Amino acid sequence: MASTADFKNGLIINHKNNLWKIIEFLHVKPGKGSAFVRTKLKNIKTGQVVDETFRSGHKIEIIRIEAIDFNYIYNDGSLYYFMNKETYEQISLDKNIIGQNILDFLIENTEVTITFDPNNNPVEIRIPSHINIKVIKTDPGEKGNTAQGGTKPATLESGVIINVPLFIQENELIRVDTRDKKYIERIKD
Repeated sequence: MASTADFKNGLIINHKNNLWKIIEFLHVKPGKGSAFVRTKLKNIKTGQVVDETFRSGHKIEIIRIEAIDFNYIYNDGSLYYFMNKETYEQISLDKNIIGQNILDFLIENTEVTITFDPNNNPVEIRIPSHINIKVIKTDPGEKGNTAQGGTKPATLESGVIINVPLFIQENELIRVDTRDKKYIERIKD
């Protein structure tokens, strides 16, 4: 058993019979009374974020998870198939487990990291924070209309729509921040 002294960001703990990821924590030692740890926890299954306070020295159960790199291959309806990059074994996951934020950027051969709990159940799926992706549909930009940094909607090859600068054209490769769904830069060939 570990204690609150072992807290660190990204740690997975078993709390109230659920798996929680520590997003942030703060050790507080007030002038009067005993010390405590204020945390922000994210439920691994539901994505719910809650504030939780623990007494300093409170015993917790740390969950050891294994992270494995996979390539996204394809989907057939609600099942998405991934291939282990080392063993070439395939697994399928339901789209409810994956989450819409990840699905917005899944295209063939996207590298993902899937974490598994000790019972070999998938816990979390992570995609790179920045990916290169092709613009498949956007309105043509007007020449010379970029002085104020205007934007226009663009549909990416994964189907998600983001705002891009006016000079971006169809079939261009751009870099996107997958966390904020924001354009970063145009990729030159």
